[in-house]
Amino acid sequence: MTSSPTTGQQSAAAPAPLVARTLPLDLGEATALLDVLPADRPVTWLRRGDGLVGWGAAAEIRTSGPTRFADATKWWAETTAHAVVRDEVGEPGSGLVCFGSFAFADDPGTSVLVVPEIVVGRRGDRAWVTTVGRDSISVPQVGPADGATPPAGVTFADGALNGEAWMSVVADAVRRIDAGDLEKVVLARDLVATAAEDIDVRWPLSRLATDYPTCWTFHVDGLFGATPEMLVRRERGLVTSRVLAGTIRRTGDDGRDLALAATLARSSKDLEEHEYAVRSVADSLEPHCSSMNVPEAPFVLHLPNVMHLATDVNGVVHDAEIVSSLQLAEALHPSAAVGGTPTSVATELIAEIEQMDRGRYAGPVGWMDATGDGEWGIALRAGEVHGRTVRLFAGCGIVGDSDPESELAEAQAKFLPVRDSLTTA
Repeated sequence: MTSSPTTGQQSAAAPAPLVARTLPLDLGEATALLDVLPADRPVTWLRRGDGLVGWGAAAEIRTSGPTRFADATKWWAETTAHAVVRDEVGEPGSGLVCFGSFAFADDPGTSVLVVPEIVVGRRGDRAWVTTVGRDSISVPQVGPADGATPPAGVTFADGALNGEAWMSVVADAVRRIDAGDLEKVVLARDLVATAAEDIDVRWPLSRLATDYPTCWTFHVDGLFGATPEMLVRRERGLVTSRVLAGTIRRTGDDGRDLALAATLARSSKDLEEHEYAVRSVADSLEPHCSSMNVPEAPFVLHLPNVMHLATDVNGVVHDAEIVSSLQLAEALHPSAAVGGTPTSVATELIAEIEQMDRGRYAGPVGWMDATGDGEWGIALRAGEVHGRTVRLFAGCGIVGDSDPESELAEAQAKFLPVRDSLTTA
């Protein structure tokens, strides 16, 4: 575990405490949060124009292995305990906040928490700016940033497995499910996009935020995407988790899509997959809640590329003083929606047959404030940018009724958000 504050650190002594100040900001309705985001280590968490963007790094930590969540939690508790915070706004996301992205598996993978130097937030008709430094801070001038350059000459190629090979892996998983080894496993595959020059991640972020406004558009340390799935939100004693499992591809014809939505809502295969996911979330949250509401039936969530069976699980947290939103995310990860059922058997099978390193794909991604409140999504519909290459990820829930060709088509549909975001159209 390493902690690497980027400002104010002395070689023989601990770094000075963080100093954070939040002030109201007159951002104007016409100015989108992404419009003020520069290219200096940007972070984002946006939905329907609201949320947080930030840049720079006042402090950060990278963790790995089975203690990656615990190590990050300890560091954040120590950081906030010594910080000096003046918050004149008092909204969720104001004051001292960190952004994080965590590896899917215990090994391999590196996770990160970062405290930006500047955070700009918006919630409804209120906007604010938070400045973070050490010893002293100055109020920044927030305005339009230089525009992002669109990717050029982007080509796509198979990642670890081509389509035929991946369908064979799916067929292997179905055989094991039919043999009684497990009930469900989520299998992912990747594509690799290569551009002529380094990719400015703000370009695909802008496309995703525009095309998928009901999703949470995120970026932390190279991992970006637009996730439809809220792993856990904790806000002032209330906890929410949005569970998605069961998917059907949209056709673009409204009448046909309505018929497909009805088919999805009656599909025994998809309802079974969804039930596993809801059950895993409810079981994980129950020890932390004094009361919970788990709907009996899912609703159909309509997105531009696909439709999902969805359930919102809600509860009242009784241990908020000792359990943060990040610790709730740890308790929920990996849910059946991204791992499988039983969890331990499914994750072992993923490591055995998936044949690729997920990295931080399908791990928790989001933000947290000094009180432990925050929002953590699952890093889905995601890509990871490195210079002029992007790895795109997509996963499908495999149960006994799964057909490999249908699962491949579903994965292709799930690639579309990030794939389209890398074009210039």
